[in-house]
Amino acid sequence: MGESGEPNRIRTCDPLIKSQLLYQLSYGPITGGFLSGGAPGGQAESGAGLAESPAGAYIAAMDTWSASGLPFMKMHGLGNDFVVVDLRAGGPLPDAALVRRIADRHFGVGFDQLATIQADGNADAKLTFFNADGSVSAACGNATRCIGRFLLDETGKAALRLRTDHGVLAVEDAGGGITRVNMGPPVLDWQEIPLSRDVDLLHLPIDGDPVATGMGNPHVTFFVDDAEGFAAFEAFGAAHEHHPLYPRRTNVEVAQVIAPDTLRVRIWERGVGVTWASGSCSCAAAVAAARRGLTGRSVRVIVDGGELQIDWRDDGVWMAGPTAHVADGVLRADWIAGTGA
Repeated sequence: MGESGEPNRIRTCDPLIKSQLLYQLSYGPITGGFLSGGAPGGQAESGAGLAESPAGAYIAAMDTWSASGLPFMKMHGLGNDFVVVDLRAGGPLPDAALVRRIADRHFGVGFDQLATIQADGNADAKLTFFNADGSVSAACGNATRCIGRFLLDETGKAALRLRTDHGVLAVEDAGGGITRVNMGPPVLDWQEIPLSRDVDLLHLPIDGDPVATGMGNPHVTFFVDDAEGFAAFEAFGAAHEHHPLYPRRTNVEVAQVIAPDTLRVRIWERGVGVTWASGSCSCAAAVAAARRGLTGRSVRVIVDGGELQIDWRDDGVWMAGPTAHVADGVLRADWIAGTGA
C-alpha cells in the first residue's frame, strides 16, 4: 500500500477508473461474501463474509477516498427501471443477496432489474440480468435497449451485437432517439419455455384460456375485454406467476386487442411484480396475439409507461422504443459491506 491508502502502482484522479480498479483488486479474491467471481446467485446470502474479509477491512479504511464504492447507472425504458453496473474493466457479478439490497426502493436504490455489462470477445458486450428478488433472467428487452443506447452513443456505432443468456441480440439506432433490438425468434416448444408437460400452447389448460410463449424467459398471456379495468391484477399476476404448469415461474400479461395493429397490455414480471413496461412481455403478448389471429405481426403495444413498436419478422421479434439514462451514482463501500445503514 502507498501512503494514500491506495494499492501500489494505482494512481489516478478519475473516480470512475479508480473505483473500477480498486473494485477489481478488492473483490476479486472473495469467494463467500456478497460478491464472487462464480455463477450469479449461488453465494451465501449474508453480508458477514464481506464485512469480515480483508477486502472489507481495506474498503472500510479508505476514508480519504471520497468516491469509494461501486459505480452504477440508473436507466429506464418507459418506466421499466434498471440499475446498470459496468464491469468491462473487471470485477465479479453481484450475488443474489446484494441484488436484493440494491433493489429495495426504501433502503437501497430500487429497480425492476439490475443489469451488468462485461467484455465479450465475440460481441460488443455481454449482458447479465437480475430480477429484483435476486433471480437471474436470460432476457430483458428494455434493459437491452437502454444499455444498447448507452453503448451506441459511447462508440458512435449505428448497430451493435450484445450477448445475453438468450443469445446474441442485434441492437440498432432507429433514429429520433428510438432504439431497436431484435429479441430473437419466439420459443414455441413446451420443453424450452419451459412448461411442466406437453400441452396446446395456444390454449393452455388454465382458466381464462391463455397462450404460452418463450422470449428467453417464460410468459403466459391472457386476452381480456378490458385490460385497464381488470380487477385485482396484482393478486392475479402473483397467483399465476407460480402456476404449476410453469416450473420456473412465469411472466404474466393481460392483453386487450384495441385494433388489428394495437394492443393494451398490463404486466406482472416474474421476480418483480407489477411493472410499467417490459420488453420481453410486450414481445410475448404481440406474438400470442398474432398466433391467435387477433392482430397482424406488427403491432403498437401500449403499456402503463408508454408505447413500444413490436415487429415479428422472419429473423426474430424486433422491439423499438425510447430509453432514458437518468443518473450516475456510486454505491458506497460501507453500505455494500453492511456497515452503512
